[in-house]
Amino acid sequence: MAKKETEPKVMLEREYIVPLRKGWLKVPKYKRANKALKTLKEFMVRHMGVYDRDLRKIKVSELINNAIRARGMYNPLAKIKVKAKKYDNGIVRVELVDIPTYVKFAQLRKEKILSNISKKAKPEEKKEEATPAEIEKKEEAKEKEEASKEEGLAKAKMQAKEMKHVAKDKGIRIQRKALAK
Repeated sequence: MAKKETEPKVMLEREYIVPLRKGWLKVPKYKRANKALKTLKEFMVRHMGVYDRDLRKIKVSELINNAIRARGMYNPLAKIKVKAKKYDNGIVRVELVDIPTYVKFAQLRKEKILSNISKKAKPEEKKEEATPAEIEKKEEAKEKEEASKEEGLAKAKMQAKEMKHVAKDKGIRIQRKALAK
């Protein structure tokens, strides 16, 4: 008998406003956003009753991470409103309740960029296949073009070399009229 994998059931669902400032004020500026995330996880462990207070059982959504780090590593959010769902397997998933406008803007921008990239990446439709004779003619034309380009470059190099060895005329210096008086 094969075991069916069932999705874990939500046992507990709560909303919190998590204070982050007390946590990140205790560390150097360059570590503040990291400490804010850790403070969020510690808060969730404490309030959601996670076994052994294991921080690895707290799964934070990407939106929360982006929201906390939106103002940079040095100046994370002071507090954040989240929704926590505890499942029967002991894992707690944390999501944003209200998505801030700057995070929505960043999401839209990212989606727009990705859609533009996918439009450019679409392969062109295949045209009718050419006969071997037509393919050979195209290859010969390309080879001729390349050969003419190489020949033109070689001529230009020779001319530059010749010009380099020609003595330059020392012309008469023209004085400005103001100085000539």
